[in-house]
Amino acid sequence: MKKIKELYERNKDFIMEVIHFGMVGVINTLMGWVIMAVLYNLIHMNYWLSSGISYFIGSVFSYHANAKVTFKVENKDKWLPWRFAINIIVCYLIAFSVAQPFVTYLFSLGQKTYSQALIDNVAMLLGMCMFIVMNFFGQKIFVFRKIGHKKKNS
Repeated sequence: MKKIKELYERNKDFIMEVIHFGMVGVINTLMGWVIMAVLYNLIHMNYWLSSGISYFIGSVFSYHANAKVTFKVENKDKWLPWRFAINIIVCYLIAFSVAQPFVTYLFSLGQKTYSQALIDNVAMLLGMCMFIVMNFFGQKIFVFRKIGHKKKNS
């Protein structure tokens, strides 16, 4: 029990960042999935347009929420929004470029044929999952990195 407590104390800041990022992410993901599903399934926009619009709207929310709640950024430099935008674009392009061909390949392995709508919806879900992981580390390491802060003495 003592080792677990020591491990927690050593990693408390990171654990709290993951928890806060998760809370912001749940809200953002639900909002994004609804927007993406409506645009794709009801308005009949294509895969890239529906996911892109959803991620643009979600990114604006995520930027403000994660800066304040997750990474507690007090000193916003002029490059912060640009680093955030670059991170979002790179994570989005990688996640959704990998997800669609991967899901298409998986669905082609069986004997049954599936609709493009089902394949795209599963690909969007997988793309979201991949995006979440890459985005957390991108925001932590690249966007909201802490530069020039002295480490607290324990």
